[in-house]
Amino acid sequence: MAYMEEIRELVGTRPLIMVGSAVLVTNEQHEILLQLRSDTGDWGVPGGAMEPGETIEETAARELLEETGLSSRNLRFLGVLSGKEFYYRYPHGDEVYNVIHVFQTDRVQGELQTDDEGIALKYFPIDRLPKLNMTAENILRSFFVTLTE
Repeated sequence: MAYMEEIRELVGTRPLIMVGSAVLVTNEQHEILLQLRSDTGDWGVPGGAMEPGETIEETAARELLEETGLSSRNLRFLGVLSGKEFYYRYPHGDEVYNVIHVFQTDRVQGELQTDDEGIALKYFPIDRLPKLNMTAENILRSFFVTLTE
């Protein structure tokens, strides 16, 4: 059983502080890779929660591989995001305040493939993004000044 599932058994849906990573993957056309989430039906950035014993870089690499089928040896740290803007309530009721370590890469290996958290993966031009979940919108707004309000 994963760490967060064990914690949820103890605290139920009450808000938790969740430390994790997100990876902004860009291609040669400077488009960004997004994941259509199976739980919310909106688009997000690949990433997820840290597991016990992992470094935050290992979390980023693991989540990138699990959610996209891609790997990268060139993850560049951009910064840490937290605060009330990164509160999230999952459709099933779990609440979290995310502390997100954001990485970026434009060099990946592998073939795009979804996992059970995603329905689709697609690259989008930054000026023509689909409906994003609030967390992805806040991440992109923090690191891409061209993202409109």
